[in-house]
Amino acid sequence: MRHGQCHWVARGGGQAYKRDDAPGEAVMARDEDKDNRVTDRVGFICRSLRRAIIEQALEPGAKLPEDALGERFGVSRTIARHALGQLAAEGLVELRRNRIAVVATPSWQEARDTFDIRLGLERLVVRQLSGRLTKAQVAKLQAHVDAEEEARNGPDAVSIRLATEFHVMLAVMTDSPILIRYVSEIAYRCCLTLSLYSRPHSSECAISEHRALIAALAAGETEKAMGMMDHHLDSVASRALVAPGKPRGRDIMDILAPYAEAETAPPEAGKAPAKGGAGRRKTTA
Repeated sequence: MRHGQCHWVARGGGQAYKRDDAPGEAVMARDEDKDNRVTDRVGFICRSLRRAIIEQALEPGAKLPEDALGERFGVSRTIARHALGQLAAEGLVELRRNRIAVVATPSWQEARDTFDIRLGLERLVVRQLSGRLTKAQVAKLQAHVDAEEEARNGPDAVSIRLATEFHVMLAVMTDSPILIRYVSEIAYRCCLTLSLYSRPHSSECAISEHRALIAALAAGETEKAMGMMDHHLDSVASRALVAPGKPRGRDIMDILAPYAEAETAPPEAGKAPAKGGAGRRKTTA
């Protein structure tokens, strides 16, 4: 009998039952489904925490207790720990002794180095995209900047996120896994830096610069586009201040309430996300 076939086995009284000759496959399928659910939950928590950090709802140095995260997102501490480990690999979270995790607090020199690295990476993005953007990609970028324009008079946190996502979107359009990974991580770290060292800033400059960059990339003006990117990122970096802002000290359960409820979390047996809500501080980047 071949692997994976079923066979009818005789029973007393003339009855028969169906036997699966590949029970291992069923076990493997169940294990794979379980792994996928775990991955989905970890991804959901990472996206929520990453967004809370980008929007400066979670400030540098804020503690991220596993039990509080588990309660807020309706998952086990093990799932929460996996998510924190992934964010630590991205440089957004620091893992300390006794399983204490906190939002990373980069030094001023680390912040300056981060922007220098980002500048080099985004120059590579510009070089790869210049003259190669499709009409659909140009339209997608322009639609994103339109969203930035609409968010200009709204919460500053949304403007911060959209501005960062514009640069991540450019990296994604290169179809280079390495550039996508590192530009994304560095861009998110820059957001973390700006929440610690930054001056207030109007989003108008970023929006106009994004539009000009799209035009230069679409026209294949590589040197002009790289010059624009250099100026744009240098302007962002120049807003960095040596003196950190005053900590706010809000409760993590309240901070994460809108992020845990922003999208439907993958379910975990016996767990349900905690309810609650809180406002967020307006800030700029």
